Amino acid sequence: MDDRALYPLMAWFSPGYPIGAYCYSHGLEAAVERGLVTDRSALQDWIDALVRHGDGWIDACLFSATYDAARRQNWPKIARLCERARAQRPSPEIALEGEAQGQAFLTATARAWPHAWFNRLEACRKGPVAYPVAVAVACAAHELAKRASLIAFLHGFVANFASAGMRLIPLGQSDGQAVISDLAQAVIETADRAPRARLDDIGTATPMVDWLSIAHETQYTRIFRS
Repeated sequence: MDDRALYPLMAWFSPGYPIGAYCYSHGLEAAVERGLVTDRSALQDWIDALVRHGDGWIDACLFSATYDAARRQNWPKIARLCERARAQRPSPEIALEGEAQGQAFLTATARAWPHAWFNRLEACRKGPVAYPVAVAVACAAHELAKRASLIAFLHGFVANFASAGMRLIPLGQSDGQAVISDLAQAVIETADRAPRARLDDIGTATPMVDWLSIAHETQYTRIFRS
């Protein structure tokens, strides 16, 4: 990949990029509260399941389909993908997580890395733009390589929840980084599978995550929004 293409990927998936990712745990806070995730091994298993079988997998498939549609400038399809992204969310909190980050990403990126396609996206959508859709349009607009972009996107997904786990369990920085390192294979395999998936066939197999994300809505004490 060209060095100038690598630069925006590093910026967009930096922990400092202003999308508010640190506010969300994707049900992990409820899992820790109930004693289901208590150490490094359990945290790694939790995130691995999300990447391979849960919303990480869904987001990877949506990212891939959106990237391809954006390269063809198929805006009606992208509008449908926005609707599908909302329909695929198992709980209101997880829907908020994806939509709030998507809007924040569009706002920040349109200002710092402007492109006409951001205006097209705003014009074609009928509702909120989920985070994977927003990022895929940005990557396609700036002609960033699809596979590298998808790997970077999934790495950001993993790193955010590893950070949440470090704060919640809590874990030391070394254990948190080990979790991120050990999940590299899950990220690469998911990035390879997603472009071959048919959107009509995708779904999740993480019912405990879905249930805990719903339970989190009424959790008495919490620090995350999901």
